[in-house]
Amino acid sequence: MSKRNSQAAKTAARERLRAERERQAKRAKVKRQIVVAGSVVGVLAIAGGISYAVVQGNKPGYWEAAKDDKLVKPAHTTGENGTTVVIGKSSAKKTLEMYEDPRCPICAQFEQTVGSTVDKGIEDGKYKVQFIGATFIDDATQGEGSKNALSAMGAALNVSTDAFLEYKAALYSAKYHPEESQDKFKDDSYLIEVADTVDALKDNKKFQTAVENGTYDKWALLMSEKFDDSGVQGTPTLKMDGKTLTGSDGKNAPMTVADYEAAISKALAA
Repeated sequence: MSKRNSQAAKTAARERLRAERERQAKRAKVKRQIVVAGSVVGVLAIAGGISYAVVQGNKPGYWEAAKDDKLVKPAHTTGENGTTVVIGKSSAKKTLEMYEDPRCPICAQFEQTVGSTVDKGIEDGKYKVQFIGATFIDDATQGEGSKNALSAMGAALNVSTDAFLEYKAALYSAKYHPEESQDKFKDDSYLIEVADTVDALKDNKKFQTAVENGTYDKWALLMSEKFDDSGVQGTPTLKMDGKTLTGSDGKNAPMTVADYEAAISKALAA
C-alpha cells in the first residue's frame, strides 16, 4: 500500500489528487507478492549487506506519478531544478560535497559522530557544504522512506538553512533514525514528530502541510536523479575539488572526528 494511502490525516482533496496522478500514470493496481532475498545495499564497504524475507504489496505507484507533478523548488536552492543546495558563508573558498541517503545507517553513524564538527566548519567559514540526497535504499527494498524524508528535508530547507541542518541531524539521530529494514520515514506523521524537536519546525503548520501534501516530492525525485548522475557509488561520500575524502583506511568516509579533521585539513590545504 502506498504511504499516501496509509496516512489517516490525509484530506479528501489530497486523495483525489493522488488518484488522478495514478490514472495519468496508467499504473495497474495489481496485488502481488514480492520475494526479496539477499538484497544488498551498497553503502560503502563498511555498510555490509542486508537480507530481506518475503515482502507483500505493490511497489508504490504514487512516486512514479509524482514525476509528473509541477516542480516546487524549496527556498535557499539554486540551479535549474533547485537541486543545488549549498550552505555556508559566501566568503568560504571551497565547497565540501556531501552525498547521503536519509535511510543509510552509516550516514546516521557519521552524522552522530562527525556531524557537529562538519557544522562548526561551516559556521567558522572554513568551507561551504553542498548536499546531494540519494534514495537508492528505497530502490533496493521496495520502500518509500528515503524519498519521503528527502521531500520533508526540502520542506525544512524552505524554512531556513539552519532548520534544514537541524532537521537532518534529528533524522539521523540515535533516537529517531530507524533500522534500515524499517521504513519508518515513509510515514508523514513520523517525519513531523521528528521535526517537532527542531525549534523552527515545531508546530510549524506551513512545514507540516508541505510534508503531508508532498509539496517537494518531485524535487526529491530530481535530487535523487542528481545523485544517480554523479557516479558516486555509496553513502556517505564526501568530496572536495573532485577528490573523495577518506578516513585512515584510505577507502571509506572518515567516521571519527580525528579522521575527518585530518581529511578536511588536507583537502583545504590542497
